[in-house]
Amino acid sequence: MRAHECSAGIAIVVLLGWLLTAASPARTAEMPEDVRRRLAAGDVVVTEALPPGASATARGGTAIAMFRATPDQVWRVIIDYRAHPQYYPRVTSAEVVEKDERHAIVHYTVAVGPFSFGFYMEKCPDPQRRRVDWHLAEGRPHGLFRENSGYWQIDPMPTPNTSLVTYAIAVRTMLPAFVTAGGESASLTETVIRLRNLVETPR
Repeated sequence: MRAHECSAGIAIVVLLGWLLTAASPARTAEMPEDVRRRLAAGDVVVTEALPPGASATARGGTAIAMFRATPDQVWRVIIDYRAHPQYYPRVTSAEVVEKDERHAIVHYTVAVGPFSFGFYMEKCPDPQRRRVDWHLAEGRPHGLFRENSGYWQIDPMPTPNTSLVTYAIAVRTMLPAFVTAGGESASLTETVIRLRNLVETPR
């Protein structure tokens, strides 16, 4: 293994530990230096860390990125559930069927090639922490999903009007693993980039 590959591997291990222990507020001082540089350059950093409670056979990961926006600006977009098709890949519709201060049930429709299916997610927003956790809603049909859970976490940064955004997801479907292999990482990156473009674009 080359020296730079070894150091990169160590950095990822450190980052995984940081993601599993850091919740709020943002603790960028504990990030590996190369990760801080990548975030400052606008990269989306993706690891294999799954959200809490994920099953051993789930696939997914965690993505982090810097947004040129305040945490409140990012939060308002994330909890606008009907607007989720604007940045979630393959989501064609999102309809809120139940909602109160503690949770919301959202029916999503997803298109995969010529096919589409629907499923229900329970969203649990925490405005004080600026965090939304979700999982498949109990007692509802979920199409191809056997498992789908995750969270958004928004933390303030020392630089004014800047946020650290974390997106984690764990999924299991009825499809063979080789069919979806590699797709989760690409989806994580695409989702975060789309959200960032949406948040940072003047309205």
